[in-house]
Amino acid sequence: MRYAPAILVGRLTRFAARLRKPGGGSAVPGLVVNRIAPNYLRRTLSGFPQGVVVVSGSSGKSTTTKMLVAILRAHGMHVFTNPSTANISQGLTSALLEQADWQGRVPGDVAVLEMDEGHGALVMQGVDARVVALTNVMVDQIDRFHDSDMVAGMLAKIASRAGEAVVVNADDATLERLAAGLRPDVAVHRYGVSDAVLAASPRGLGYTETNAARLPDGGGVVVESVDGSSAVLRDGAASVDVGLPARGTHYAVDAAAAYATAKAVLGARFSNETAAAALSAIPAVFGRGERVTVRGQQVEFVLVQNPSSYQLNVDSIAPGTEQILFAIGSDVRDPSYFWPTDASSLGRVAIVSGSKAAEAALMLAYDGVEIDRVEPDLARALDDFLAAPAPASGVKTIVFSADSMRRTRAHLGLTGAE
Repeated sequence: MRYAPAILVGRLTRFAARLRKPGGGSAVPGLVVNRIAPNYLRRTLSGFPQGVVVVSGSSGKSTTTKMLVAILRAHGMHVFTNPSTANISQGLTSALLEQADWQGRVPGDVAVLEMDEGHGALVMQGVDARVVALTNVMVDQIDRFHDSDMVAGMLAKIASRAGEAVVVNADDATLERLAAGLRPDVAVHRYGVSDAVLAASPRGLGYTETNAARLPDGGGVVVESVDGSSAVLRDGAASVDVGLPARGTHYAVDAAAAYATAKAVLGARFSNETAAAALSAIPAVFGRGERVTVRGQQVEFVLVQNPSSYQLNVDSIAPGTEQILFAIGSDVRDPSYFWPTDASSLGRVAIVSGSKAAEAALMLAYDGVEIDRVEPDLARALDDFLAAPAPASGVKTIVFSADSMRRTRAHLGLTGAE
């Protein structure tokens, strides 16, 4: 019962936060509990019988985590996991509080945790992971991560907590170097894409440095081909057909990451048929190719978080999409961050909005994109965009940064948990 007072205070804080802001305040209880019981997070994470699995990297963490959880649950495991909005210390503590008993214990065989690459290095101090999966290293959040070597150093600290295995993207040269420095008793599992898949992505896959060597036959899980929202994974001699939550090669790479990590966790219990069925049933993750019905119209949400995800996601939007709202918010402190990307494939955007609307419109104009209107007030832009007639083909598409995503979801009443 040593943590009962802290849990009580945390739950009262959560209740008060949600009274003040329905659907919000998710990190505040964790902040309070971490302050009054600093060992709670570490001790609780150490209590799962089959250990902790961590997913981290610059991009693809949320989708990979959701895919991995689905595969493990399909194999009969009881999994605790955190939503991607709770991938830093206080958010993770809040997620644990949601399910903890008064002794601080959280039910589950295993914890599968998405970790912010910066905060993860701090959270994992004193916490042993069973398996760590790393997605990639990209130029990302330059106000936080000044260069890719800084990110690599943080991921190396997270990987150093793995006691059994580390799963790496073999196409990312930075991660391959990181893997070479692991302890010899830690197994390294790999995933990647085929030569044909890489060749079909003329802009590359966004990694800071792409590994020139492909995975050899039998050397890991390989994305053999991608066709819209379906892909073929090669696992040794087996070919596995999987459905993806949204179209795009990056989602196939996430699927390969989850598949390879599940193999590392489950060992002899792993079934490729079970994994394929679980992957194929996964809906889109919280703004990442997610399609929802709003005010009687189907809308697709496309989240851009760094230059690489911007490019990959914009390139994946169906050619000729008629109605696009493009919103960049306050999380993009310096919009020049996105200037190296090319959004010309969008062709035309109906409304540019968000607190950085003027800068975003200028950037799109230089890419040759026609812009019908610039409306900095996001709520008004959303209302007008949704009030317009449905497109003759395709669906209305909203491209947004994380800040604009949160504001969009709040304005539209999409406040449910991920």
